[in-house]
Amino acid sequence: MLIKFFKFILIIILYQSPLYSKSKTLNEINTRYLSDYFSGIVAYEVNDNKNALKFFYSSKFLIKKHNSYLKKYIYSLVLEGRVQQAISEIKQNSTQDNSNFFEAHLVLALDSLKKKNYKKSKEYLDRSYKFINNDKLALIIAETLKQYLYVFEENKAANIKNKFGNFSFINKVFQSCYLGDKNTKTYFKNLINITNDIKTDEAEYSRYIFFYINHLIEDNRFKEAKEITDSLEYLNLSLLVSQGKKWINDQKTEEFKKFFSCKNPNDVVGELFFLVANLYSSQEDYEKSNFYLNIAYDLNPKFKFNLSLLAENYYINKNYVKSLKILKNFDKKYEFYNWFKIKKETQIISKQQGIEASTNFINLKFKQIKNPSVKIIFDVANVNKNSKKYEVAIDLYNKILSKININTKFYAEILYRRGVCYERLGDYKSSDRDLLRSLEVNPDDSYVLNYLAYSWLERKHKIDKSLEMLERAYAERSNDAYIIDSIGWAYYLIKDYKKAENFLKRAVELMPEDPIVNDHYGDILWKLDRKIQARYFWENVLNLKETEKEMKKNISDKLIEGLKKS
Repeated sequence: MLIKFFKFILIIILYQSPLYSKSKTLNEINTRYLSDYFSGIVAYEVNDNKNALKFFYSSKFLIKKHNSYLKKYIYSLVLEGRVQQAISEIKQNSTQDNSNFFEAHLVLALDSLKKKNYKKSKEYLDRSYKFINNDKLALIIAETLKQYLYVFEENKAANIKNKFGNFSFINKVFQSCYLGDKNTKTYFKNLINITNDIKTDEAEYSRYIFFYINHLIEDNRFKEAKEITDSLEYLNLSLLVSQGKKWINDQKTEEFKKFFSCKNPNDVVGELFFLVANLYSSQEDYEKSNFYLNIAYDLNPKFKFNLSLLAENYYINKNYVKSLKILKNFDKKYEFYNWFKIKKETQIISKQQGIEASTNFINLKFKQIKNPSVKIIFDVANVNKNSKKYEVAIDLYNKILSKININTKFYAEILYRRGVCYERLGDYKSSDRDLLRSLEVNPDDSYVLNYLAYSWLERKHKIDKSLEMLERAYAERSNDAYIIDSIGWAYYLIKDYKKAENFLKRAVELMPEDPIVNDHYGDILWKLDRKIQARYFWENVLNLKETEKEMKKNISDKLIEGLKKS
């Protein structure tokens, strides 16, 4: 019934549009076209682009008769990776009314760019401006592309005004690299320093280390490239930089030119659109992210590594079939992207078959790798830790600790993770040793402070010291729900129930689905003689998905007898 209702509404909308009012009747429109068009829209809206294309194609009669048809059709084509067909459809079927969207003129501009017809490309780009409206990112795309067209045609630098922040500087760096400017090395160094200061998406911005290394290799400065990669630790690198470091370590520098050259206009502009796609993905606009990823891939199909973001976007949207299809692009030849494939397959198995099956899968794949990097060992250790295979995780963390510098934050991080595993196994002596050693290396790590302090509180051990540590952690991360819960529980244990209630109330607000936080809050309310409210939160614990059996038993006892015998 709902489908029929929507079809009826669609017919009414079409009937009342200028194309079909008065002078045109519904009898002039084949109802099959309307039905297929509607089905195409429905498929498009639920990200089923394959079926959307099928229905749009069978209703192409409407392409010049209904203004929004062309935009949805073009989007579906590009989202399916059929960029050249999208360009052809625009050229054959666009009218003044149905091509009134930014992307139509953009893809035509890029088509001309690929053909090195920069004058024609600029004409298309100029037409796109009227459809930008208030879309700032579209404006950035148009302005940046216009500058690149000037560089490619005139073979000299464009006058770049820094009105788009780091985006403008990235543009300047790649223009300089394309032109062979003597300042390119300095620009790359400055770019890396700027992006290292960015707290969000740091791994994605660190990709410019790869392009800097690529530039040095292209300029035959192999020693400088090696010095850079030698200074980098795998544990802190993005996929792309890890793969570049691996190539240099294996003396396979020829691999760089197979993927990217800043002397190639298509490669440079392709990187622009990858950056755009990454920004849209960070804003959770996955449709536009995938649209621009396919544009980037059409410009530089050599750079298959960029498809990792496409696989990630599909995974986030639970389109596991498409994610797995994209992952087939990453074979064993490229160790880190092959490992990315294995990790993503592991995540999909976890969603579909459970954590036990996924852990067995990644452990089997790991055993097949000869001399795995510490980055890969670290990932497998974490998977085992999260699936409560603590002995396996400890063994893997031991291997990492034997391979890395003892005075680094990475060493402290591994000690922390191993200490957590020991604590979960009840080996408190080993756990305390690791967590305290971690704090010797990195004394202000709020998560380690919180974990060790909470572990002591659970054991009624060093309560005053625990509270002091938690206050330090809270001063650093006052909005972290786990730290708020811990400090609230510390006040509970020293019987300062009023203070405890203030903290635990905030923790429940931040993590309403966490059973431990709800349990703690119920205990505090009971001590404050608010027994009805306490029972409410305890009962809530019984209904939460994450509540374990032992906790359910304890809660059931509390509901009967209060805190007296719990």
